[in-house]
Amino acid sequence: MSVIASSSLPTHHTGVAGTTLHPVPLLPHSAEHGELRNGLLASRAHTSPKYFYDAMGSVLFEAICVLPEYYPTRTEAAIFSTHLPQMAEVIGTGGTIIDLGAGNCAKAARLFPLLHPHQYVPIDISADHLNDAVGRLQQRFPHIEMTALSLDLAQDWQLPPEVRHERRLFFYPGSSIGNFEPAQALDFLRHLRLCCGSDGGILIGVDLIKDAQILATAYDDHLGVTAAFNLNLLRHINRLLGSDFTLGQWRHRAFFNTGQSRIEMHLEARQDLQVRWTGGGRDFRQGESIHTENSYKYSIPDFTALLEQAGFTAAHHWTDSNEWFAVIYAQTT
Repeated sequence: MSVIASSSLPTHHTGVAGTTLHPVPLLPHSAEHGELRNGLLASRAHTSPKYFYDAMGSVLFEAICVLPEYYPTRTEAAIFSTHLPQMAEVIGTGGTIIDLGAGNCAKAARLFPLLHPHQYVPIDISADHLNDAVGRLQQRFPHIEMTALSLDLAQDWQLPPEVRHERRLFFYPGSSIGNFEPAQALDFLRHLRLCCGSDGGILIGVDLIKDAQILATAYDDHLGVTAAFNLNLLRHINRLLGSDFTLGQWRHRAFFNTGQSRIEMHLEARQDLQVRWTGGGRDFRQGESIHTENSYKYSIPDFTALLEQAGFTAAHHWTDSNEWFAVIYAQTT
């Protein structure tokens, strides 16, 4: 799972861990109301993973990150603990760190003592959550200029003029890139390449292909926390759309799609049922599902090739001893 404007936790999903999204119902004619409605009415119903993250979803996601089955959190943390000095030698010091999906900013803060950035630009979809985190961080590092930006990275976005052009490093940990379809991932990386300028780079977490059973249990744990996380999406949609999903009528399904090299998460109808919302609704047959998330897994050569297609060069990578996860640095020059 993983996060698009997302988490300081290695994500699982696209969204923001620790963030409450849309605390009030969406307006019937808003773009996001239409996005949700159209996804539910599609021939194969689907939703964006960003809707996982209401208050309850954020708490459940944090619980997922400490489950024994969910390896990405601890594996990526171990890579940074072991290899951060080597990363710093390759990346260099100074410049601007742009933290994509910063959450509580904890991951980026671990880079500061070695990278010594002149400016830190955390980006997250939740302004209040981000501003609180940056306020605390500024007290610890008063010498670093900090510019917090509230942006949804799933939408078109640009950096404002106050972000320095001085050697930009985009920091995107947690394997959130896996939530993008491959063509979308390439477009996203190309956008980062343009934003980097001539002397920038990207430091990114990537979940690697591994035994299918390891992947499956990471997304369908024995305690059922991930199932609760997935099902909570329906509760959130009920508040946003005024719909009448009944959680007990649905079951969590997660599996590794070998052909697509991705984990898929679905909510499957346990019986024939009807769901209604203001101005519409849909009938679901038993076994029909709502596709709630993809999480693509890569090999290092394949992801390096993707970076090269996006215009990055000179990739360096660091992995854990099992080669389950990688942190990759690539430059624009």
